[in-house]
Amino acid sequence: MKAKSEFDEFVLLKVLHGIDGIGNIKIINLRDRFGSLQNVFNSDFNSLIEVDGINEILAKRIKLAITNFSKYRLIVESDLEQVYKKGFALLPFWDSKYSNNLINIYSPPTLVYYYGNIDLINSDCIAVVGTRNPTKYGIENTKFFTENLVHNNFTIVSGMARGIDSISHETCLKYSGNTIAVVGSGLDWIYPPENKELFQRIGKNGLVISEYPLGAKPDSKNFPERNRIISGLSEAVVVIETKISGGAFLTARIANDQNREVYAIPGNINSQQSEGNNFLIKSNLAKLVQSSDDILTDFNKISKTVFSVKPPKDLTSLSLFEQKIYEVLSENPIHIDQIAEKTNFTVVECSIHLLTLEMKNFAIQLPGKYFTIS
Repeated sequence: MKAKSEFDEFVLLKVLHGIDGIGNIKIINLRDRFGSLQNVFNSDFNSLIEVDGINEILAKRIKLAITNFSKYRLIVESDLEQVYKKGFALLPFWDSKYSNNLINIYSPPTLVYYYGNIDLINSDCIAVVGTRNPTKYGIENTKFFTENLVHNNFTIVSGMARGIDSISHETCLKYSGNTIAVVGSGLDWIYPPENKELFQRIGKNGLVISEYPLGAKPDSKNFPERNRIISGLSEAVVVIETKISGGAFLTARIANDQNREVYAIPGNINSQQSEGNNFLIKSNLAKLVQSSDDILTDFNKISKTVFSVKPPKDLTSLSLFEQKIYEVLSENPIHIDQIAEKTNFTVVECSIHLLTLEMKNFAIQLPGKYFTIS
């Protein structure tokens, strides 16, 4: 348990968060002005209204709130007991371990709940983000870029969502890399629910963080707020696949505002999953990348490129029909009848498009009308 004076700072932080109209920015302004939250509550009315963002109404609410300190202290004691009991911990923004990158963004979280190795928030971080419904091209790129960034000693940051996020975390753990998951709910409310085992593995081998207290549900409004932390922790953001309306596209735009480098992988112009990537590149909001070397050069790192994951194919040369067939292919042979069934094409149509995939070196035909990826 924290020493009394430090614990009281936690209590006062909770008190301020409970005041309508006061958020992260005003809390940081208050502490910067007075040196501690204890001094904030001991200050007079006239001193409070001199602080940027604090008007007379908010100053009155702050002075009134201190009268409930004893009640808040009991509540916070109970909350902290649950946090530590579950194996989690807390990090306030004034702690020396707080992220140097994060503290300088707009509205940094003033209290972070975490599970795992908190020192990772000050390591060399790169975010890998993308759609919840990736294509095969997106899955291959996620594995390829993540593995190579891990072997070049980057910590991979993502949001533990379905799709690209989860694949990036899984790939990172597979190669014993460091990974940080930023979630949009309380640490005791794992979302999506199928990621419970992944959550535990990241907590034991990496770090999971949230700005939301225990019990907070994964409301839709939380995820845009979560995204500012993903990009804020990171030196750069790599967008694998995203729609223009997707969360990863929003993360990229937030990263632009935070003066982070943004990289995007070009995709098929007929693929919805790549429309956000192509827009970012076309609008000069992201650098086009085709390999991790394109990123490493910007960070003056000597490439340690590895190829246990095969470099993904560039699908931009494929038609929509060819891409649809390519997405059902794998290294395991599949019969043309099954390909037709999975794509809703006729066998004749499949034969035509498989022939062009062979000519473009995307597919291999085996005896008996079986096919694999090239």
